[in-house]
Amino acid sequence: MIEPQAPAPPGAPPSWGGVQGQARLPVRPGVGRFLVLAGVFVCAACGLVYELELVALASYLIGDSVTQASVVLSVMVFAMGIGSLAAKRLRPLAAAGFGAVEAALALVGGSSAMALYAVFAWTGDWGGAWADGSRWLLVAYSLTIGVLIGAEVPLLMELIQRVRRQDPGGAVADLFAADYVGALVGGLAFPFLLLPWLGQLTGALCTGGVNALAGGALVLGLFRRDLTRRARWWLVVANLLVLGLLASAAVLVDDFERAARHAVYGSQVRVALQTGVQEVVLTGGTHGRPLDLYLDGRLRVSGRDERRYHEALVHPAMNGPHARVLILGGGDGLAAREVLRYPGVRRVDEVELDAAVLRLARQDPALSRLNGHAYEDPRMNVTTADAFSWLRGAPSTYDVVISDLPDPGITASTKLYSQEFYGLVDRVLAPGGRLAVHAGPVVTRPRVFWTIDTTIRTAGLRTSPYRVGGRDSGFAAGPDRTVGASPAPRDWGFVLAARPGALGTAPALGLDPAGPSPRSLTSAALAADARAADRTRIDGLPPSTLVHPRYAD
Repeated sequence: MIEPQAPAPPGAPPSWGGVQGQARLPVRPGVGRFLVLAGVFVCAACGLVYELELVALASYLIGDSVTQASVVLSVMVFAMGIGSLAAKRLRPLAAAGFGAVEAALALVGGSSAMALYAVFAWTGDWGGAWADGSRWLLVAYSLTIGVLIGAEVPLLMELIQRVRRQDPGGAVADLFAADYVGALVGGLAFPFLLLPWLGQLTGALCTGGVNALAGGALVLGLFRRDLTRRARWWLVVANLLVLGLLASAAVLVDDFERAARHAVYGSQVRVALQTGVQEVVLTGGTHGRPLDLYLDGRLRVSGRDERRYHEALVHPAMNGPHARVLILGGGDGLAAREVLRYPGVRRVDEVELDAAVLRLARQDPALSRLNGHAYEDPRMNVTTADAFSWLRGAPSTYDVVISDLPDPGITASTKLYSQEFYGLVDRVLAPGGRLAVHAGPVVTRPRVFWTIDTTIRTAGLRTSPYRVGGRDSGFAAGPDRTVGASPAPRDWGFVLAARPGALGTAPALGLDPAGPSPRSLTSAALAADARAADRTRIDGLPPSTLVHPRYAD
């Protein structure tokens, strides 16, 4: 989008390469004005797509979408002001300057997604300054794209006034009307057309191609008589070079994406798909190699030690009535596997947002074998829905609720760790019912862990927090990816919660003596894990709510 720019005073026609007055157009002024506004429309749409693409990709690669959106938008708007001021020197050569700006913007904006992904994939694990390479490149692209978008403003004002003189207020109104409508189309095209049909990489490249064609066609078609022969040739060559580079990248984008994916996940990638919710990658699981499941680049399941995580999440909550169980998340089927080991379970309802993960858990041989073919059990009932929305209309109550949801540090998940969310869970708990919550790592993110505990207690439940160490040598720590290296031992944190007992006591931590025996968990170890978690306690933390999330650390 474009920022306001002071127009030239009335009665002072702009200079155009030394020639004053109206441009020598190959069409009537009315048609020329329409073509200029159409160019404004297309360029505004492309500019907004670049912004949204940077925000979306940065949120996926770096995390915390609120922070990334704030960085991209604030830097870009600041840079637009700089570009608008810098372009004042190009006003005497507005046609040539606009053509050059659009060619540069098409190249920079179109290639931004590939460049960011390349730096993330191949330098992200180098450590040192390279660990923040994606962040610095994001700022550099936001600054460059913002400067180029801002430079469009004075140049377009010159062009529209050169077509047909009109009062400055009318020219500004026409310009911004076309700009805002173009921004609307670009903003809607990105999530509903470009992202689902082309993906982030190809979508950015195609947007760059459209940008180059629109800018080049406007200048070379409408204002070619105001360019010298040499300037026309330079502009033609520049646009052909940009289009050639973008087209070549589009042809090679699948090979690039495979190579980058192997750099991030290793050479054993078996499944990689972009769903309507997230990117899903499955590695290993064949020829004796452990299976790993990644969701949006974060390790969600590690076949080496997932049993330790899921046993610790499920079994303490099953120590009591457990005829009806609700699982929130857990589309991989591994929490359901542990629940279904109890013969007293009559019904398990699972609410998972991503239907593609459920399909993979049913159909992929390695993952379905790991989850014990849980979805073939007649006691399983699966609903594809957002857990928060589903709870608002939950049809029944449950003895046990298992919250196996993404890490609270991911912005999209913060509402699933809010006071309002746990209030909804409390409504579906049967008398004597228990809630088990995956609450992230304790040692490396104690503030987040204890904020979850505080939030659950604020919702009216009593809590028993505990942790389980990921102690197997060389094993990944399950579904959390902590930013930055830490020498501290990696672990998983959990909170067992229930309504207050007769004496207002917290739920007792233990294992059902009549239930199946966990392979990696004992009652004594569970008590020791609770004491270890309590040693990290942080008192006085405020709860997290929908309007005031508190999980950024």
